[in-house]
Amino acid sequence: MLNVPSQAFPAPGSQQRVSSQGRSKVPLKQGRSLMDWIRLTKSGKDLTGLKGGLIEVTEEELKKHNKKEDCWICIRGFVYNVSPYMEYHPGGEDELMRAAGADGTDLFNEVHRWVNYESMLKECLVGRMAVKPAVPKDCHEGKRVLNGMLPKSQVSDTLPRDVTDTLPREGLSSPSYDWFQTESSVTIVVYTKQKNISLDSVIVDLQDDSLRAEAVIKDHSYLVHVGLSHEVQENFSVRVIENVGKIEIVLQKKESVSWQCLGDHLEKHDSFIQKKDTGLYYRRCQLISKEDVTHDTRLFCLMLPPSTHLQVPVGQHVYLKLSVTGADIVKPYTPVSDSLLSDFKEPVLSPNKYIYFLIKIYPAGLFTPELDRLQIGDFISVSGPEGNFKVSKLQEVEDLFLLAAGTGFTPMVTVLNYALSHMSSLRKVKLMFFNKTEDDIIWRCQLEKLALREKRFDVEFVLSAPSPEWNGKQGHISRALLSEFLQRSSENSRAFLCICGPTPFTDEGIRLLHDLNFSDDEIHGFTA
Repeated sequence: MLNVPSQAFPAPGSQQRVSSQGRSKVPLKQGRSLMDWIRLTKSGKDLTGLKGGLIEVTEEELKKHNKKEDCWICIRGFVYNVSPYMEYHPGGEDELMRAAGADGTDLFNEVHRWVNYESMLKECLVGRMAVKPAVPKDCHEGKRVLNGMLPKSQVSDTLPRDVTDTLPREGLSSPSYDWFQTESSVTIVVYTKQKNISLDSVIVDLQDDSLRAEAVIKDHSYLVHVGLSHEVQENFSVRVIENVGKIEIVLQKKESVSWQCLGDHLEKHDSFIQKKDTGLYYRRCQLISKEDVTHDTRLFCLMLPPSTHLQVPVGQHVYLKLSVTGADIVKPYTPVSDSLLSDFKEPVLSPNKYIYFLIKIYPAGLFTPELDRLQIGDFISVSGPEGNFKVSKLQEVEDLFLLAAGTGFTPMVTVLNYALSHMSSLRKVKLMFFNKTEDDIIWRCQLEKLALREKRFDVEFVLSAPSPEWNGKQGHISRALLSEFLQRSSENSRAFLCICGPTPFTDEGIRLLHDLNFSDDEIHGFTA
């Protein structure tokens, strides 16, 4: 699967940034585009140098291949010859060389865990790493073995590195689950052992009588994954008892028979690992509608399968996957609401079964033209939520400032809705929205109506290429613009700031905010 990062992805504040300065792109030579890489991988050329064979690679052998023209990298136990990919890598050759002749799993997870490297580099696969079995030391070596198991304090000494990295951190108890039944239903209960679990922390997919239920607990993921022993109806309910951290998933039996067991355990069942170490899971969603918002931006509405429970948390994103020229392309997008003024009209669609996206169409792009060609009724794959924004950051905030450029406006939609409907401490929320022209402003009319209706909300538009008739602010993000905009409601009010847009905009904005004495704890950078 080929994955195309958006222009501002990963963004400052994202866990996928390597450093505070971010991961910048480098100019690629002509003929080294993504499409060129696709063509090369389909050309039949031997990209490994092994003439189609696969080998078992020892650590000693891996270390030998550490030069640009002979560069092997291990990712999650698989070794790839990335030399042919060097000139096609958007992050540059130096980024790949950081893991030359070594295990690059940690670096890969930090920068772009979302990339499906197995398909991206499948023609570069050299083979598997030769794994040395971890043998517990017996009592003669000073370690006591009880029933074939080491004492808990010694487990990390014998487990492979990639296993110990995924063990829950100290202080975070592993969840558990149980189930019970009535004549007509089966209820799976997950005990998270954490308070304040919400419905958007739970993702449930019921497909072909297999149940996949994931609970996101802080930065970890707990999974219940079973092939059910009997058939159930596609509709189910999910309930969360927040104060005790209990999740209940109620399935409806197709036949009133007594189940002797819940079902067969499937991949990663009853696992509790760091969220960054989990793979993305997709479900097929149907395109219900699309409408023009500006001359180049559309509002897409996708319907979740009836057997899926998925609510994207405020400020988080998902990945959309499409097949383009025979390859799967993945792009991150932040869901929005169907409108900023939804209470002005009767809701047409149930909010928990539909996901909306504001997406700019790039005519010369690879992904968005294909997306725009979808017909009503067509399907597209949607992942579960990703991102590190938490609404807890907004607790007791009195002044909320939002800086957005172009489609960087999308994460601000749910943040703005949440702030005006759930933040009792809020005195003021202000949006400064940067665009090239008036025609580029997304939902301008709605924003202006919201500002008239809601006294706590103000919006300012800034254009970099305005018409002569424009009477508003002009230019690019600057200290002068921000100094005037970032006026608190009172001298010592608690403030928080969100920023999103193309990488240069976000990086410059964060630098200016630091100059204006905003701390890292008061700033969150979103992916665009």
